Amino acid sequence: MAKRLYIGNLSFNTTEAGLRETFAQVGEVTSVVVMMDKMTGRSRGFAFVEMASDEAAMAAIEKFNGMDLDGRNLTVNEARPMTERPPRRPMGGGFGGGRGGSDRGGYGDRNDR
Repeated sequence: MAKRLYIGNLSFNTTEAGLRETFAQVGEVTSVVVMMDKMTGRSRGFAFVEMASDEAAMAAIEKFNGMDLDGRNLTVNEARPMTERPPRRPMGGGFGGGRGGSDRGGYGDRNDR
């Protein structure tokens, strides 16, 4: 059964092809995805590598965790399943325009005069 690995602390120069070649040293690689920033198109510094077997995945963790690749020490461990997250609020929208929700301003209220 395939095992998905999280690869962290990647150099921005590390490519999917480079990761595939590196991880193929310990077993069959079924997929590689380097996570990219939508705004800049640059690597976000982490990736997911799927190994064909549990044995290959364990060998990859043992061999590559802490190893230098493209000038960075890799973090390699078993990927955790993605958890359900609440929807993100739009910036400045919704709850008071980002000002804390109150439009009362000033010091004290009108009865203090």
